[in-house]
Amino acid sequence: MFATTQELLAINGGKPVRDRQRHPWPRWPIFGHAEEQALKRALQSGQWWYVGGVEGVSFEKEFATFQQAQYGVACTNGTAAIEIAIRSLNIGYGDEVIVPSYTFIASASAPLMAGALPVFVDVDPQTYNIDPDQVEAAITPRTKAIIAVHLTGRPADMDRLLEIAKRHNLYLIEDAAQAHGAEWRGRRVGALGDLGTFSFQASKNLNAGEGGIVLSNNEALADAAWSIMNVGRSRGGQWYEHPFPGSNYRMTEFQAALLRVQLQRLPQQIQLRSRNAAYLRQLLAQIPGILLPIEDERITCQSYHLYAFRYQKDAFGGHSLEEFLRALNAEGIPSMSTYRPLHQQPIFAHHAARLAALTDGKITMDYTKIHHPVCEQLCAECVWLPQYVLLGTQQDVEDIATAIARIQKAWT
Repeated sequence: MFATTQELLAINGGKPVRDRQRHPWPRWPIFGHAEEQALKRALQSGQWWYVGGVEGVSFEKEFATFQQAQYGVACTNGTAAIEIAIRSLNIGYGDEVIVPSYTFIASASAPLMAGALPVFVDVDPQTYNIDPDQVEAAITPRTKAIIAVHLTGRPADMDRLLEIAKRHNLYLIEDAAQAHGAEWRGRRVGALGDLGTFSFQASKNLNAGEGGIVLSNNEALADAAWSIMNVGRSRGGQWYEHPFPGSNYRMTEFQAALLRVQLQRLPQQIQLRSRNAAYLRQLLAQIPGILLPIEDERITCQSYHLYAFRYQKDAFGGHSLEEFLRALNAEGIPSMSTYRPLHQQPIFAHHAARLAALTDGKITMDYTKIHHPVCEQLCAECVWLPQYVLLGTQQDVEDIATAIARIQKAWT
């Protein structure tokens, strides 16, 4: 299946499987005349600001419709979107929000910025997403919300999480920063819970350099999010009336104009990524020591912001993950390591200490005693391939598997 030889690996001076100069990967971002015209349209309108413009409001409606949500509130970035969602639910000092320890820091820093305490739980080793059993075990009288992260574009177990949230009268926020177009049982993520958030940062599958949005099917929550985004104003209120605490999280008309065109490209890109990811799964399943997440028929579309797998060094002559990544990149395959466990980040211990001092020890959380073995193992073993490698050809996909097999053959 794989064209492997006894030649030197590229990292040792051999010829790489893929010469990135002669055979570059698909460029990202993908853009053309339509994006140029959209930016020109926004420029010539003379209205570059969200308030009073048409691009931002139009994008909110179009993206909400695409994700099968009723309401959308555009904002500056995905991190701000999570903070807006948290504050829309009146979550604050002394409250607890359950968050997976294996995710980007914004999922946990958002409740922290509202003064709440993120309560970390481990993830499922077969899905890399938040473990519903551990979510339920972590609920206390202070718990107000659960943040379900659809990591790498793979939806979390929304059946279990929605049921747990309903039974315990908790809010469920979907962090869908990496999950544009992803589906759970035929329904797109982002409005399955109370609020959902997305990012349009430069690496994301829908990209305007920066940007974010909050989605909901609840009009009151959407209005609260809009108010927080727009310095505490209320829809229909006077311009200098600010009945709610808010900040300036407004998206620009240029970002929105760009996103409206990029959104038109997204469905075809989702199909291509899905097709190439399925083929890559077939190829990698044949390589010992490469462990893939389980397949789940309830996931009717995975958006593949990242293609993730676990690297077992014993099947590669004991070489470390760092050595494997250096070798794989030298073969011309873009790849990277993953997060550090969030519960080990010192910022959370500092916040807990401050909150304990402010409350005379009534609210405490000792993050130093947390041990999440699955998260820690994933951080030591997981390999990510960026989404743009799945926008290439079948030969591009085969090059990935060929490079991995070549490394294994050289090391064993």
